[in-house]
Amino acid sequence: MTERKPPGVSFETWVEKQIREAMDRGEFDNLPGAGKPIPNLHDADELWWVKGKLRREGVSGEAMLPTGLRLRKEVEELPRTVGRLRAEQAVRDLVADLNRRIRDWLLVPLGPQVSLVPVDPDEVVEQWRASRG
Repeated sequence: MTERKPPGVSFETWVEKQIREAMDRGEFDNLPGAGKPIPNLHDADELWWVKGKLRREGVSGEAMLPTGLRLRKEVEELPRTVGRLRAEQAVRDLVADLNRRIRDWLLVPLGPQVSLVPVDPDEVVEQWRASRG
């Protein structure tokens, strides 16, 4: 559109009209946080809002990791994870599920290259038994 708005004619977009009408109805009055500074506005961390959203939604940052890194982290945390289990079959089932997901990822390794191999279930069970004393 190359034409200019004629002088003296009010020009209002649909969005601006919706905002103005909501303001006239008082829908923006007494909102929570009104008159307070925006939190973390001058924070050096550019992802402060993402971290805040994850925290409010109860989602860990690990959920956002690429699959290979997430699986590697699971392997690293495996001794603590199986340490909470009470039965050997539960340990074996957990390792079997982890190994299935590792093999699936190895078939189509999307994301960063990560050194990752399936876990030896017998070794994990042996460590689990030893930790139970």
